[in-house]
Amino acid sequence: MIRPIKKILIANRGEIAARIIRTCQRLNIKTVAVYSEADSKSPHVSMADESVFIGPSPSRESYLNAEKIIKAALETHADAIHPGYGFLSENDVFARAVENAGILFIGPSPESIHTMGNKIAAKEAAKQFRIPLVPGSESALSDLQEARDVAKKVGYPLLVKAAAGGGGKGMRIVHAEAELESQVERAMSEALSSFGDGSVFIEKYVSSPRHIEIQVLADQYGHCIHLFERECSIQRRHQKIIEEAPSSILTSEKREIMGQDAIRIAQSCQYRGAGTVEFLVDDKGNHYFLEMNTRLQVEHPVTEFITGLDLVEWQIRIAEGNPLTIQQNDLSIDGHALELRVYAENALEDFRPSTGKLIRYRHSEGEGIRVDDGYAEGLDIPIHYDPMISKLIVHAASRKEAIQKMTKAIDEYIIHGVDTTLSFGKFAINHPDFISGNFDTNFVAQHMEEFISLQKEMNHSLARFVYWLDKKRKSRLVLPEMDERLT
Repeated sequence: MIRPIKKILIANRGEIAARIIRTCQRLNIKTVAVYSEADSKSPHVSMADESVFIGPSPSRESYLNAEKIIKAALETHADAIHPGYGFLSENDVFARAVENAGILFIGPSPESIHTMGNKIAAKEAAKQFRIPLVPGSESALSDLQEARDVAKKVGYPLLVKAAAGGGGKGMRIVHAEAELESQVERAMSEALSSFGDGSVFIEKYVSSPRHIEIQVLADQYGHCIHLFERECSIQRRHQKIIEEAPSSILTSEKREIMGQDAIRIAQSCQYRGAGTVEFLVDDKGNHYFLEMNTRLQVEHPVTEFITGLDLVEWQIRIAEGNPLTIQQNDLSIDGHALELRVYAENALEDFRPSTGKLIRYRHSEGEGIRVDDGYAEGLDIPIHYDPMISKLIVHAASRKEAIQKMTKAIDEYIIHGVDTTLSFGKFAINHPDFISGNFDTNFVAQHMEEFISLQKEMNHSLARFVYWLDKKRKSRLVLPEMDERLT
């Protein structure tokens, strides 16, 4: 049964809320924004047809308050709720409450979210389809002795991971038995604090992996396709900084094998909508199922660039009950796309968050350049949420051209008031290891000292130039336009 959607409430904020609204505007679907106290002046609020204030700045009192969000949807007569990513997007209790309120949830079923939201249950589902898995425990650890037994079987180094987790929270690397007890306890504590579930399990630590994920789309009639892969190996604290599509290491044969494995994982839980199946690929080319994200990914624009598809539009179509009209053979990879997450962080200080006012904010524009952002000049970067300012995405005919275009686009960014990851992004994509494709998830740790050294050298040179400029200015030998270019 097709149920046309006329109005969508976006249960999110920032760039993803603005991005969803843009697709809805193109489809002539009305939108409702929700906002906290900190976001009262955010662009997504004014972009939407309607907006509803849902509480104080802390997310637990606003964007994580399911009751307030559902109430706002009912009061504005929204047909559907789009959760975006983060917050309540992978909360099966919220998805069920939305459905029980008679509102469409733009995402998978509560049952699918529940199965794939728990990493142990997800691994069990994958195991039934003979999908390769990283060796480890098959259930949540019951006590420390069980942890020791599993560790002896798996071997060190190993990972302790939150069963209900994501984004690197509740994850600890253990290099030796002496560290096991303390790291298990820390992982449990962080998992309980972050997800309300202290369950953890153990996996073998793959020391030099590539992080490759496969985008899937599935309808409620059992049809599922994959939209190729994204390379997400440039990470800090297990969170991605740079993504690209396609990966530089996959052959067409390996791409198809991993794509079909991703489809089988989606079908194992009767998945519907857009989802992402994540894999680790070791230095021998073996791939292992990691987890499934039952939502839209932050990095979805690179897939949109190489396929020409609007993933938000397809999420909406599928939620309405429309069947997928795309066959696997209809898809092909068009060129190469790169994405840099522009965070308000100081990369020189271990990517410490940098809050404050965007005194000046300009970004690059042009063919093959896309910027998804949720801020405007003059707004504050609040302490309450993820410090991502924007996403810079570029598309070109080849990987080499995409790197060149991204470099130029980074140079055209102007952000004053907060530190950003722009300089690190430029360093990373122009590093010989990145250009050659010879990198893994340890890239940041391996090259951080090199980046810091280069930045100090550049800062020293800049300080000398500013000193020279000041002397020349005082002697009236500097043209006004030179001052303007420097600012």
